[in-house]
Amino acid sequence: MNSVEEATTTDDITQQFEDFLKSSGLRLTQTRMDVLNQVFAYPGHFQIEDLLVQMRQNGYHVSRPTIYRTLPLLVRSGLLTEFIDAHKNTRYESIHSLKEHAHLICLRCGQIVEFKEPQIDALQKSVCEAHQFKPVRFRNEIIGYCSECQAELETTTSTESEPSSPTDS
Repeated sequence: MNSVEEATTTDDITQQFEDFLKSSGLRLTQTRMDVLNQVFAYPGHFQIEDLLVQMRQNGYHVSRPTIYRTLPLLVRSGLLTEFIDAHKNTRYESIHSLKEHAHLICLRCGQIVEFKEPQIDALQKSVCEAHQFKPVRFRNEIIGYCSECQAELETTTSTESEPSSPTDS
């Protein structure tokens, strides 16, 4: 992506948030802009505490309540998605593009893997057409165990099920 496209994207994001705030009777403050910029600078999925740490490390003097109040505004504006992970923690992800994707979430280690599957996209489109439903976005999460955790669980299970050796009395 060249710098002109990046500037346009940043301008579009800022404009979308500003338009949302204005329609909600709220102001676009510098603190809200700082949160917005740091959300889009965050590399992947995050929790509120992750964003707070990043912002403080980057020299921003922002309070936890400010982040708690700003993130729902970003979700409602369509710039951020919110989902619950396998451990029932709220996580966020910025919308870098309109391309939808799904998540594989490990119950044991909490790892989140993003994937895009054209067949799922086609099926969703077909279902929406059949029901005359206009989709805005979809969220698909598959909860289970990653390969590393499966191997660890199998090792633990096989060790526990082995018969104990007889001891001499």
